[in-house]
Amino acid sequence: MTQSNEKPAPADNEDPTTDESDLQTPTHSGFVALIGAPNAGKSTLLNHLVGAKVSIVSHKVQTTRALVRGIVIHNRAQIVFIDTPGIFKPKRRLDRAMVTSAWGGAHDADVIFVLIDAERGIVGDAQTILEGLTDVKRTKILLLNKIDRVRPEALLELSAKANEITSFDETFMISALRGAGCKDLLDYLAKTLPEGPWYYPEDQITDIPMRLLAAEITREKLYLRLHQELPYSSHVETESWEERKDGSVRIEQVIYVERDSQKKIVLGRKGETIKHISQSARKEIGGILEQNVHLFLFVKVRGNWGNDPERYREMGLEFPTG
Repeated sequence: MTQSNEKPAPADNEDPTTDESDLQTPTHSGFVALIGAPNAGKSTLLNHLVGAKVSIVSHKVQTTRALVRGIVIHNRAQIVFIDTPGIFKPKRRLDRAMVTSAWGGAHDADVIFVLIDAERGIVGDAQTILEGLTDVKRTKILLLNKIDRVRPEALLELSAKANEITSFDETFMISALRGAGCKDLLDYLAKTLPEGPWYYPEDQITDIPMRLLAAEITREKLYLRLHQELPYSSHVETESWEERKDGSVRIEQVIYVERDSQKKIVLGRKGETIKHISQSARKEIGGILEQNVHLFLFVKVRGNWGNDPERYREMGLEFPTG
């Protein structure tokens, strides 16, 4: 399931019901990478812009692992947003794979959105990201997020400081959670992205395979339930997917952990924890599919899975060598 950074071939988006005046108006399209430190609000922003969940969200850092594309039609533009893993100082092989994926997504995009948590300011990972963008020759847009938590004068100071480190083409003040400023972003992109055909059918909102999205939803529920108790290195895979004659779907997933003690945490007393996770995931997956879902979760111990190339392929990441 490795996701390629290559742009897809343009889609045949000619619609016989389209108004003739629309056909005379040129279409625009392009790729916009969302980068930032962990928990800067990238996935929340992506989901709001798309209008549906395509990227999972939790309070645990580094929740997003691979590139996730969300597709938005605004005016006559198709905007393909690329949610990337948070950029931070990597310590392990999995960390390196995620950070490499994030920078790769930025370099392959037409426009880079750089999210800064305005409440935290330009420190640590945020400072490193800004410094790393200095020589990147792309349209760069600064997004100061969580503006509802910061004084206006502090926002202006943050904008000035960021632009001293690397020059931005535009700066927007937003709240990804509340949606403030999001329409302004879409209006800007619809006007500035290059003319060209659309890459995806008009009704497609993501290119993530449903089997992978279902696994990601279960991983989100796992993190939300066991935020402090479970290391973020746990992993979920969809092992089987059966469309049944009654219109329902039967899904089997495996939650991989690294130690027996973690397995006990996931299962919980008398299986109560995994039951709760399964119920929450089943409800959300069913809502997306608009089908009844029968979800079966299993927990397996796979020691040191973070060094297994096959797991990286399942996550859509390149396995770092060395």
